[in-house]
Amino acid sequence: MTHTIQPTNPEITPAPEATDTPAAGYAAPGGPSAAPLVPAALKRRIPKYSDLAPLMQFKKPEFSRAAKLQRASTIWELRDMAKRRTPQAPFDYTDGAAEAEITLRRAREAFLDIEFRPGILRNVSSIDLSTDILGKPSRLPVGIAPTGFTRMMQSEGEYAGSRAAEAAGIPYTLSTMGTASIEDVAAAAPNGRNWFQLYLWTDRDRSLELIERAAKAGNDTLMVTVDTAVAGARLRDVRNGMTIPPALTLKTVLDASYRPVWWFNFLTHEPLTFASLSRYTGTVADLINSMFDPTLTFEDLDWLRETWKGKLVVKGIQTVEDARKVVDHGADGIILSNHGGRQLDRAPIPFHLLPDVKEAFTKDNNEAAIILDTGIMSGADIIAALALGADFTLIGRAYLYGLMAGGRAGVDRAIQILEKDMTRTMALLGVSKLSELTPEHVRILGK
Repeated sequence: MTHTIQPTNPEITPAPEATDTPAAGYAAPGGPSAAPLVPAALKRRIPKYSDLAPLMQFKKPEFSRAAKLQRASTIWELRDMAKRRTPQAPFDYTDGAAEAEITLRRAREAFLDIEFRPGILRNVSSIDLSTDILGKPSRLPVGIAPTGFTRMMQSEGEYAGSRAAEAAGIPYTLSTMGTASIEDVAAAAPNGRNWFQLYLWTDRDRSLELIERAAKAGNDTLMVTVDTAVAGARLRDVRNGMTIPPALTLKTVLDASYRPVWWFNFLTHEPLTFASLSRYTGTVADLINSMFDPTLTFEDLDWLRETWKGKLVVKGIQTVEDARKVVDHGADGIILSNHGGRQLDRAPIPFHLLPDVKEAFTKDNNEAAIILDTGIMSGADIIAALALGADFTLIGRAYLYGLMAGGRAGVDRAIQILEKDMTRTMALLGVSKLSELTPEHVRILGK
């Protein structure tokens, strides 16, 4: 027996019986047995000029360097531009790492092998990326790391980096092996926050001279690098015959023919000078080995703590034990770093080490700053590091790619890209300020 169920809601009435009359806006191509009705809006017609005119917006092509920089949306795109504009030897010096470059690849993969865990229904109409680091404010949670021979990558070198950092309201670190003097960098960015990175030499008098110059020039933080007992095996540099200054061999002359702007700038500006010595001729490895001291111990760190009156951070920490120990010897902060993979290949990955160091410092009630570098290529990388316990981050290659791509404007663009990345990532995570980030926002895959 067939039962018919009638609606019980008196306001609901059965649908009227179907008819052959098309609904409004529909076309009936045939009778009752024809294909389904076709919306009138989907019927083919010849387009009118008035319909096409609003769609024909032809933008005048722009080929300037500034326009190309603005079209770059990622640090990787800046890297591609840098590679086209920079001779192979200085590009490889920046881009390469030690031996098989396993450490560098792993450091970058570490940031890929995470899962963000966003919160929803949060007010993220305003994102605040400001923070305090080593007693002073920074507009962004990232600063520029020390890089050697920077004017060799692009003629504006440290001046572009320090001025871009000043404009962005973030710290800039000058390397002992930088190609501009402490005094000149301070003069170039008088309102910036300048830090100085030191290699402790066997010649303590020369180290002391640099420390005094850094203090006099207004640097408030001294960064001592401790992972360079000897130079790493940077095989790209060996293959390229990398020297300081670059040698005009047949290979470099041929390379220069594709990059005349770099060579014009290099040859028409002041010859390379260093923060630590006026002139040097020889290979990069020879220079590094002449500066690094394989006899350094924690007693030397004690001497440095007594000598330097500002903030002291130790760069090159790769174990929890050493992180604790340098703080016991007076460090105000540590930098988890494996030198960008340029020293010991297969070294620990700072991003992986970060949660353990944070846990140890929390257990010890240790308030020393935890700073992280190596492998950062996006603002999302920075946010992930902050969520897992870093107080601050540093970029080296990421800003150098911008420098090689377009000088000061390229560094500005690199910082803009990272800031935009960070702002977007924060909003999508559902947090509006850095203090709201927690380890719950990031999961390392496979753990």
